[in-house]
Amino acid sequence: MTDYDAIVIGAGHNGLTAATILARGGLRTLVVEKNKYTGGMASTVELWDGYHFEIAGSILFPPAPAIVADLGLDQVPTVETEVNSVTLGGPGDAPMVFYRDVEKLMTHLADGAGVDALLGMANLTAWAAAPSRALSRFEVRTEPHTVDEMFACATNEAERQAIQEMLFSPVAEVLNRYLPDKDKHRVVRGMLAFLAINSTYRGPYTPGSATCLAYALATPPGVDMIRKLKGGIGAISDYLRSQFESFGGEVRLKTPVARILTDDGRVTGVELKDGDRITAPIVISNLDPGVTFTKLLDPASLPDDLIARVSSVDHRAAYLQMHFALDGLPEYDAPYEVLNEPGMQASVGYFGSPEDMQLDFENCRRGVVPEDPSMSLQIPTVFDPDMAPPGKHAASVYAMYFPVENDRTIHGRLKTQMGERIINKVSKLAPNFRDLITKHTTFASYHMESMFACPEGDFCHGLIHPELMGANRPGPRGWRDLPVPIKGLYLGGAGCSGGPGITFVPGYNAGYEALDDAR
Repeated sequence: MTDYDAIVIGAGHNGLTAATILARGGLRTLVVEKNKYTGGMASTVELWDGYHFEIAGSILFPPAPAIVADLGLDQVPTVETEVNSVTLGGPGDAPMVFYRDVEKLMTHLADGAGVDALLGMANLTAWAAAPSRALSRFEVRTEPHTVDEMFACATNEAERQAIQEMLFSPVAEVLNRYLPDKDKHRVVRGMLAFLAINSTYRGPYTPGSATCLAYALATPPGVDMIRKLKGGIGAISDYLRSQFESFGGEVRLKTPVARILTDDGRVTGVELKDGDRITAPIVISNLDPGVTFTKLLDPASLPDDLIARVSSVDHRAAYLQMHFALDGLPEYDAPYEVLNEPGMQASVGYFGSPEDMQLDFENCRRGVVPEDPSMSLQIPTVFDPDMAPPGKHAASVYAMYFPVENDRTIHGRLKTQMGERIINKVSKLAPNFRDLITKHTTFASYHMESMFACPEGDFCHGLIHPELMGANRPGPRGWRDLPVPIKGLYLGGAGCSGGPGITFVPGYNAGYEALDDAR
């Protein structure tokens, strides 16, 4: 008799998804989490009294419809806004407002960047359809595609070409085809370039950077591209925890795992950092595969090929994140007064051109902080005021590129330098911004590693590079050619097929795989 039928390591959204499936299926299931809250990188955290922040993930891209229906994710309250985001370009560029209403968006885009930009965006969206199928973006409980199977997803030569570009081309080449005017299309090109590089260690002119854009643009028919949740992204994790516990599941917070226990090639449970042992014949790891195999298991007892594979994954996360407690909203000067209208400041992108971002990436490789960082500023309290004290606001910035290859001993200085440039950038357009700041904190990627055990701060558990997608991401039982050699151990984190991002797919796949085996 074991303590539990199944143990899930990590209460991130994937871990909670797997645990809910197991508990609903009748298994006595325990989730152990090292932090004092659930959700992992899909959590809403109170950093200061009354100020709540989406500490990592902030936007819910459309999940697979099968998962939404199965788990009832559409029950989580959303915040309905007229504007998804606003993008700012260089001096003299009019702001580009991305309205939720499609007709209004099309009219605004055509007025601001021309009918050719509207046509280019439509063609770009069509371009992403075949790559989305190739990447199995919304498929559940299926084997990830090999490269040959990716190309087999094409129904004509144009789709085959799109898949080839997704795998091998710089995103700039795709943008140059559909949005070729570098002046008139500058704002839209900058927004799309940032979307393509913010989960990579590449620049817009680096081969393979088109993969992330195709991944981000993928949308099931009839589904909004992005959604904001009332209470922040952590609301979806809170919902999953409530579902899990309603089926009799148990969550233990502040319970770090030291190692996964095995005997004769089979899982027997976990040992906690305090020395306690908990037994179960099933263990699902919500952690990065590399962390699972090299930190929670003895790598010397595993196949050399497996250790070599997880050790070669690119985790160089070159972002900087800042969180601010604000005494009010920024007030923008001309020509950006439109941002002072209600609802316009929830999400504002300050993006350079693809060419600017490429230069920033190359300087990052040289260890240089960008002079004018491309970044996104989110103030969710614009439409969700309960996330801050009355009359106050909680704001967050995500910026590229932080020079992560520098020696760690100088990261503190570089972090301060880049943070100051971020504050200066906002203050040039909204002069009162600096005076509004009552508190702020800055996280480089290595902070995210210590908080969430994501190697080098890589929230993707393997960046969105073509060589790390498809069959190169494991399923619940490992890779096609290199299965997990321990019975009862399953992988269910963002480093698996169906990840990265807040997709629920890796946890969903692992939960059902383990449940089927248990039955």
